[in-house]
Amino acid sequence: MTVFTAALLGLIQGIAELFPLSSLGILVILPHITSLTVPTSGARYLPFLVALHLGTALALFVYFFAEWRRLFKGFIAWIRGRRTTDGRLFWMVVWATIPAGLVGLVLKHRLSALFGRPVLAAAFLVINGLIMLVGDRWHTRMHKDLRLRDLSVGQALKVGLFQVLALIPGLSRSGSTITGGVGLGLRYEDAARFSFLMATPIILAAGLVEIPKLSHGGTHGLMMPSLIGGMVAALVAWLSTHFLMRYFEHHRLRVFAFVSMALGVLGLALIH
Repeated sequence: MTVFTAALLGLIQGIAELFPLSSLGILVILPHITSLTVPTSGARYLPFLVALHLGTALALFVYFFAEWRRLFKGFIAWIRGRRTTDGRLFWMVVWATIPAGLVGLVLKHRLSALFGRPVLAAAFLVINGLIMLVGDRWHTRMHKDLRLRDLSVGQALKVGLFQVLALIPGLSRSGSTITGGVGLGLRYEDAARFSFLMATPIILAAGLVEIPKLSHGGTHGLMMPSLIGGMVAALVAWLSTHFLMRYFEHHRLRVFAFVSMALGVLGLALIH
C-alpha cells in the first residue's frame, strides 16, 4: 500500500466515521471500484482499518478531553461513595459500550469475513440511511426532551445495542447510536455527544486486539501506511467532530440519511 493510498483512506475515515455514513462500508467498497491497491481480505485489511479508527478515537479524546477529565473525576468520586452527575455519566458510557464489546468479541471471525463483501456493504449503506430516516421520524413523534444527565442504565444499554449494528460494514456507528439516542428522546446534540463519547473506549479496545497484528508476517508492510493513515484520520476527525457538534445543535439526520442511501446505490451500480 502506498503512502498516498493510506492518506486517502485516512481522509475518508476521518470524515465518514463521524459523519453518519459508515467509514467501514465505504472503505470496504472503495478497493473494488477503484484501482487502489489495498489488502482486501479481512485478516489483513482489518488491522489497518482499526489503525485508522484509532486515529479517530485519538481525535475524539482530544476534542472531549475536558469532558473526559470531568468523567474520570466523577468516577473517582463515585467509587469513594460520592454520587455526582459526571460519575453517573461515566457509568452510562460504560454500560453503553458493553453490548458491542461482547458481540464483537464473540463474533469477531465471522464479522471480519464481511470485509471482503462489498455488495453487502453497499446494501447496508442503503439500510443505514433508512434507519436514520426512521429515527428522525420517531423523534419527531415522541415530543420528548430527555437530557443526557437523565439517561438510565436501561436506556444506555439500548443505545449500546444500536452500536452493535456498526460491526457490520455499511451500518454507521455514529448514525446508529445517534438514532438510538434520539429515538429515546435525547436532543440531537446530546445524542451526538453520547455517541462520540461511546466511540472512544470501543475503538481503543479493538485497537488493543488488532494493532499488534500489524507486525505479523501476514500484514508485512502495513505498519507505516497504518501510521500515516491514522494520523490523517485523526486530524480530519477532529475537524469533523468540531463541525458536527455545531451542526446537531440545529439540524437532524435526514440529509445524511439520503447521502448514505445514494452512496449505497452508487456503490451497487459501480460494483456490478
